[in-house]
Amino acid sequence: MVTVITRFAPSPTGRLHEGHAVSAIRAHDFARDRAGQFVLRIEDIDGTRSRPEFVAGIIEDLTWLGLRWDALVFQSARLAAYDAALETLKTRGLVYPCFCTRAEIAASASAPQGDVGPAYPGTCRGLSAEAIAARTDARCWRLDMGKALAETGALAWHDAEAGRVVADPMPQGDVVLARKDAPASYHLAVTIDDAAQGVTDVVRGVDLFAATHVHRVLQALLGLPVPAYHHHPLVVDAEGRRLAKRDGAPALAAMRAAGEDGLALAARVRDRLL
Repeated sequence: MVTVITRFAPSPTGRLHEGHAVSAIRAHDFARDRAGQFVLRIEDIDGTRSRPEFVAGIIEDLTWLGLRWDALVFQSARLAAYDAALETLKTRGLVYPCFCTRAEIAASASAPQGDVGPAYPGTCRGLSAEAIAARTDARCWRLDMGKALAETGALAWHDAEAGRVVADPMPQGDVVLARKDAPASYHLAVTIDDAAQGVTDVVRGVDLFAATHVHRVLQALLGLPVPAYHHHPLVVDAEGRRLAKRDGAPALAAMRAAGEDGLALAARVRDRLL
């Protein structure tokens, strides 16, 4: 039988809150209930926002909740794998350099609105080799989504809640795979890492459901296995807004400092999930 492997993959850009706790407990228990393995992956390749103290905080918070992991992986140690995948896509003509600023993309009247803001309107997609050679300030590398789908054909994946899902990444446009200041985008890094770490079941919030359309395309292009997906509901506050670091969601560290018991909190989470 295939060993079930799940993962919890936080970015060390702030302290964990209860929403993170729910996702971590779901992934941890899914593996443990099936005699599987649970991987803790620190997604620390955002050099401007990742902090060592937040890495320590993640480990402290998860330990406080009573969670244990079978492997601890840092994305910052895997840059060569992302570079190799990007080079493969470059060689096959599936990516192109983009010179546009975020402001230029946002200001484009033709930019459709995707799930994470305006999708890229394709300004640099048709640049000639001469035009590209004349520029030295490429800000990022983008996946030519139309060309990619022409190569992969129709794709699908299975979600525990939604069932069979037909991949439809076009609304997200030509997504970024790497930036000048970042070795790999979320899309590229998470797809490669899940395959490399043998993840069989991706347990994560429904806010990342749309991203799976893109990940399925990258899996097909790079010949990677397709895990099963389990997109769970998000934890929301009293106003119905999802908990988020940027909105000042109460941190687990603050709960601990106030005398909260981590094991009791984890037990309450599990009771709600039954």
